[in-house]
Amino acid sequence: MDRLPAALERAGNEESWVVADAISRVLKNSEELHSWRRHLLSACIKGLVAVYSSSKDESKQDVERSMLLRLEELLCVVEEVDPDDWCSLVKTGLKYRYRDETFLKVLNVAIQLLYKKESSLSQ
Repeated sequence: MDRLPAALERAGNEESWVVADAISRVLKNSEELHSWRRHLLSACIKGLVAVYSSSKDESKQDVERSMLLRLEELLCVVEEVDPDDWCSLVKTGLKYRYRDETFLKVLNVAIQLLYKKESSLSQ
């Protein structure tokens, strides 16, 4: 379980995300769930950055779309993100996907969530 978030960072690793979802269901009423989701959020961001950096031509749109939707879902629950991860995602995403509607939509949602008054990034 400890090595799973690192495996999730690699692009196109859908099987690992299935396992991560199963672990999340098991931890549903556990105190460890929030920490687990934070690890998943970080892994998702790093995975997206890796996809954007490695396939600048948008050839993995299905993988990207599912990761972006997962990112949005995790952000709505966790509502905080490591500033370095966030900066990397925004810079890389805007550099390579500034025309991608799904990326821009999720980025907008993320900005709304992360920069509200009580957020750690807004301070």
